[in-house]
Amino acid sequence: MRTLVQGPLPARPMTAGANRVLDPVNEIDLIQVSLIRALASQHRLRIVHLLGERTMEVNELAGELELAQATVSQHLAAMRSVGLVEAARDGRVVRYRLADPEILAACDLMRNVIVRRLSVLGRLAAAEGRVSQATPAPRPKDGPRATPTRRHTAAHPNQADQVTPR
Repeated sequence: MRTLVQGPLPARPMTAGANRVLDPVNEIDLIQVSLIRALASQHRLRIVHLLGERTMEVNELAGELELAQATVSQHLAAMRSVGLVEAARDGRVVRYRLADPEILAACDLMRNVIVRRLSVLGRLAAAEGRVSQATPAPRPKDGPRATPTRRHTAAHPNQADQVTPR
């Protein structure tokens, strides 16, 4: 017998205006924030990518992530609480899967944005490096040894250090 165990959408605490009209855009924003917070972990992102390949048990995920099974269970519980993953129980075995395949697509989209951004920054850094190499750096007026250093001048370690030039 297979039983689907799904985490609920995040509940919002009720405030003083319980009869207020809900703002759907605001509610969606709050849900999105909770999902993004739940993904703000390197291990949870790895779990998303692993579950994007196939359903897995906690011990399989723990082996892949090289984490303790209890740690992986805590990550999965946090992810279930916001509806990122679902658990299906089959007897004593619980297998986890992504609640929606587009969760992986969204993570891949963000990863691609980051890679493109790093590529642009890398090209800018390389161009800056070529400019810096072509223009010699200015020398300090007092010569290369003008940097102050710390010397212990006190007889006792609790007395203050004195800063002197090299």
